[in-house]
Amino acid sequence: MTSSAVQRRFECLVIGVSAGGMDTLSLILPHWTKDFPIPIVAVQHVGADSGRLIYPLLQQKTSLRIKEAEEKEQLRAGHLYLAPAGYHLLIEADNSLSLSVDARVNYARPSIDVLFESAAEVYGPRLIGVILTGANHDGSQGLRMVAELGGFTVVQSPESAEVAQMPLAALNATTVDRVLAPTQIATLLSQMAEGLGEVSPEPC
Repeated sequence: MTSSAVQRRFECLVIGVSAGGMDTLSLILPHWTKDFPIPIVAVQHVGADSGRLIYPLLQQKTSLRIKEAEEKEQLRAGHLYLAPAGYHLLIEADNSLSLSVDARVNYARPSIDVLFESAAEVYGPRLIGVILTGANHDGSQGLRMVAELGGFTVVQSPESAEVAQMPLAALNATTVDRVLAPTQIATLLSQMAEGLGEVSPEPC
């Protein structure tokens, strides 16, 4: 952190993750509890048949409430909302969720880019965007938009990722604020969400 660091309040955390996601989330989620002060919205690329199977597995790792996102649902702190298989997940201006069956983006539906871009438009500098392990480029353009609108951007370090392609694509698309291993990401975001940590305006 620099001496010119500034404190900033955040209102939402969005996460994009693909191949290797279960192992990575299993390292992060135990650090977050039901008292996490902002909502978390995530796209994890999963097959239509396996989507619902991940909820109980992830729920075992944390006291956050993990649930499948529903149309018009209002975001609540202490919850992790996951995009349903086969639907794009967006955040609306009234802090509600919406689902779409529009065309695939980067061959994916749900698309990380779609979630991140909608969230960036709503929250601007009050948004945290995180890209984790994955085997495609989805999320890189969405993270760039988060950065352009003043949000705080974090990418899993490629050397710590089970599959490095998605973190590398994000790093190639934009300058990010932090590049960290999973447990470091968990600690940093806990501090930031609580308003305890200072956020440097300068990238790493």
